[in-house]
Amino acid sequence: MYAFEHYGIVPDMVVIGKGLGGAVWPMAALIVRGQLDVAGQQALGHYTHEKSSVGCAAALATLDCLELDGLLQRADQIGSRARERLNRLRPRVPLIREIRCIGALIGVELVLADGQAARDAAERVMYACLSQGLSFKVGQGNVLNLSPPLIISDQQLDTALDILEHALLSVVA
Repeated sequence: MYAFEHYGIVPDMVVIGKGLGGAVWPMAALIVRGQLDVAGQQALGHYTHEKSSVGCAAALATLDCLELDGLLQRADQIGSRARERLNRLRPRVPLIREIRCIGALIGVELVLADGQAARDAAERVMYACLSQGLSFKVGQGNVLNLSPPLIISDQQLDTALDILEHALLSVVA
């Protein structure tokens, strides 16, 4: 469920938010090792996401949905499908340096022949995709960051990847 789990890291603390409330309620949490939980019986302040019964119910329901609906497994399927498709495209798009996937978080790094970040190309790809209804962010100036919803169908994912493929091919043409 968390990025650190893919790398064998055991953190002292994990801060989670945004999705924890299931996009219904603002919710965040700090998960710590037992020996670091030294003020569990004290209020250390009054914060937006603190002590909300409704927020806690939303968070627990969100965690239940992730498990019961198999969304973590679906994230892996999405990432595998996208990686496979992008790897097939890679020989036709020399700008693609690396394809990175952790679950449904997908990064496509674009570089020029001289190894420099392909910032202009990344921006052109993004705007070409936006004009076709596919929205994503560009990170570090040259990494296309896609994070499809975990409930996306295979057909919708293929459509998104078709749009991305067309945009990438048009930029290198």
